[in-house]
Amino acid sequence: MSGSSEAARWGRAAALSLLAGTVGGAAVLAGQAIAARSREYAQPELGLVLRATVGRAAAPPLRLVLLGDSSALGVGVDRFEETIGGQLAHLLAEGPTGRRVHLSSVGVSGSRATDLATQVARALLGERPDVAVVLIGANDATALSRPADAAAYLGSAVRRLREAHVEVVVGTCPDLGAVRAVAAPLRQVLGWSGRRMARAQTVAVLDAGGTVVDLGTETGPVFRADAGTLCHDGFHPSADGYRVWAHALLPAVEAAAAVAFRHHRRPPAG
Repeated sequence: MSGSSEAARWGRAAALSLLAGTVGGAAVLAGQAIAARSREYAQPELGLVLRATVGRAAAPPLRLVLLGDSSALGVGVDRFEETIGGQLAHLLAEGPTGRRVHLSSVGVSGSRATDLATQVARALLGERPDVAVVLIGANDATALSRPADAAAYLGSAVRRLREAHVEVVVGTCPDLGAVRAVAAPLRQVLGWSGRRMARAQTVAVLDAGGTVVDLGTETGPVFRADAGTLCHDGFHPSADGYRVWAHALLPAVEAAAAVAFRHHRRPPAG
């Protein structure tokens, strides 16, 4: 997700006012879009640098990089251990395979799929990561971008990472119908847009050789039921929300790490 930048784009959601069916309904959507723009949203914590090493020194190493929007930075929390990257790193380090996780993030708050090319270039600088986790889609959905276009940019980013022999796990657009920063019917419009985005993302990622975790389907019901999964702005995840996402992503990331480890240990050809 993103900070105040994506909220400004919500004004475009009023363009779907015909879904309301009446002029009165359109006015409600327009009013809610204005209210969404005026809210204060969580901002990136400048002192929170997502570059750390977690785990026993003797454990098998895993270079894990996060790409995407504010979710990849942990916007909404103020401690490393509460971010999705920090929680994933600790789960991988403490799990049955026990990894020494070298974690970094090249995510940028407010990013959309068109921004991933630059992030991929940054992720591939220096020592190649073993696994990349990409969290993207909410800003494209709130901007009402064409799902096919956004998914094509995502697929291209995944393909570049796979060609560099990086295992890729993509968390698709989360359930925007669970946010509490806006009310119905605008919330339903955002939820509909997010589902369309996630479906297009799934096809593109699988075609590019990546692994998909459908965050909307797997974690949306939890976010809808528990307001505590969102931070104070009612839009970005809280520490509990990132924990829910981390556990949803964990099986796919562990599987990707196992593949990367086997490739790392494989003797060179010839």
